[in-house]
Amino acid sequence: MGVNSEFAPITAADDVIRAHLESAEIPALLMAVAHLTGDVSFLGDYSGPSGWLTLPQGGLAPEQQSAARELALRALVRHRDGGSVAPPPPGSELLHAITSWAMGEDAEELLPLIAEEVTAPGADPKAPDWNLRDLAPDSDIRVGIIGAGMSGLLAAHRLAQAGVPFEIYEKNSDVGGTWFANRYPGCRVDVPSHLYSYSFATRTDWPEYFCTQDVLLDYFRDVAKRFGLYDHIRFGTEVREAAWDEERGRWSLALDAPDGPERVECTVLVSAVGQLSRPSLPAIPGRDTFRGPAFHSARWDHSVELAGRRVGVIGTGASAFQFIPEIAEETAELRVFQRTPPWLRPTPHYHEPVPPGARWLFEHVPYYADWYRFWLFAPGLRGVLEAWIVDRAYPPTERAVSALNEKMRVALTRALESQLTDAPELLPGVLPRYPVGAKRVLRDNGSWISTLKRDDVTLVSDAIEEITPTGVTTADGRHHELDVLVYGTGFEASRFLMPMKVTGRDGVDLHTMWGGSARAYLGLTVPGFPNLFCLYGPNTNLSGQGGSIFYFSECGTTYLLDALRLLLTGGHRSLEPRREVYEEYNARVDEANAERAWGFSSVSNWTFDRAAGRSAQNWPFTTLEYWTRTRRVRPGEYHLR
Repeated sequence: MGVNSEFAPITAADDVIRAHLESAEIPALLMAVAHLTGDVSFLGDYSGPSGWLTLPQGGLAPEQQSAARELALRALVRHRDGGSVAPPPPGSELLHAITSWAMGEDAEELLPLIAEEVTAPGADPKAPDWNLRDLAPDSDIRVGIIGAGMSGLLAAHRLAQAGVPFEIYEKNSDVGGTWFANRYPGCRVDVPSHLYSYSFATRTDWPEYFCTQDVLLDYFRDVAKRFGLYDHIRFGTEVREAAWDEERGRWSLALDAPDGPERVECTVLVSAVGQLSRPSLPAIPGRDTFRGPAFHSARWDHSVELAGRRVGVIGTGASAFQFIPEIAEETAELRVFQRTPPWLRPTPHYHEPVPPGARWLFEHVPYYADWYRFWLFAPGLRGVLEAWIVDRAYPPTERAVSALNEKMRVALTRALESQLTDAPELLPGVLPRYPVGAKRVLRDNGSWISTLKRDDVTLVSDAIEEITPTGVTTADGRHHELDVLVYGTGFEASRFLMPMKVTGRDGVDLHTMWGGSARAYLGLTVPGFPNLFCLYGPNTNLSGQGGSIFYFSECGTTYLLDALRLLLTGGHRSLEPRREVYEEYNARVDEANAERAWGFSSVSNWTFDRAAGRSAQNWPFTTLEYWTRTRRVRPGEYHLR
């Protein structure tokens, strides 16, 4: 596995380098050349059109791309002939110039954040800056972590760096969380692979631009092995209950372990169970009467033969969008039952391998991988979130919530229409009637529409009335005879920490306090629940703000480690947020979510609870704000006992 530990020296001949440069992402390449040479004077000649952050190759004209490759070739030849001596990370002035060019406006406020992303090989600027043996060698601190998925492994690694004892409780038989559980056909990440990794374990050899489940699971296994985390994980162990003991300053955990029920204690409890761990099955009358095989995509039954059979799929969300084109190649007849169509973001390389030339650039060109990662990250730092914000003066409608949102709608509609020139009758069924961003926008390389065009595939948009022993009856009175039924109906994302019972100070039940809609301060801490931290907790789901959930979990883990530092240096036993801080924060989050496309639109989506009138999932502000607010714990916002 290629890890960003050093830059390989360049020994290739000029024509070989030139060939590799054909695979470059030109804006990232130009930033790397400016960094390598320290010369930014040429960047102004390569400014792209408005909105270039979201366009392939930044929307640069072919002649600009060719000129950029020749410029890079000359710089790389000089680098090679000079002994391949890489420069240090960019200083503030150079970083400011390069990133402002990329963003199309002054990026000064982003510099501290970006400086953590463009670093020397092997550097780990997010590592804790303290160690238990120096800070409080006599402390009896012990951390319990629930879950060995992305966030759990991250917290474990940072705790290990700080020398803090910990143990992970994982209900599955291996690491990986959602990437262990979801093994349906076509399962892959829809965030670019080069963003979907830990900052301390980036890869330069991802085989595909958007990697498949097996590759991602191997990545988590490799991280756990490389950093010695397997030794701290108890597999097949589920936390059934967690109760705070105020007198002893401990969390008492009731475990369902392989050898039977068990109780353990920890001083700090970290929930890393995620938002997408419990499958959601729809409350459709007759669901349990179907006589054929029926299963959820997250519990795919690979023993069920689909070839030559009539298969029905309920749902057209992110998972169904991936597995439907795969199984359509096998089934005799496929019926897709859709409630609302998704918006599709053109991504031609969605299923494409990373070419050898690009992998050579990642490994040999100093900082090219970092600048490529930044280029992928940049649209979310400024640009995408703005398109989801409701403009009351526009005025907002179920068509669009702002002028920028309408512009995006027009672009995505045209992209969709271009795929349907030979099947215009499908357009009414696949064109969304809600604002872009009100539901998750899915990656599209054309496979979805081409699948729906097949003679043996039928898109059914009529509501489902009931499920019968032999199929599905829809509102138009039609009965669809089926042999197999697959649910692509998502997860119980709002049921944080369920089905675990969590009891805080004075016997308060966490789920009762939440009343069905989870809240936390910064998505991390809850009043009345001392020393409890949630990673990928309430309102930490990104909706276009850049990066990946890895990034937000790294921010949360930075905060967790600083909270532990605060406890240890002050000799405190517990920490919990002040209620007024928690309430003011959540009021602001709720107000902002209501003014985003997902809060304004009446369309059903998993991130906004219409009954509760709020979102327990989405973060409605910028990535920069979350990064800034999680750098350090503000002691005045907490009760320290």
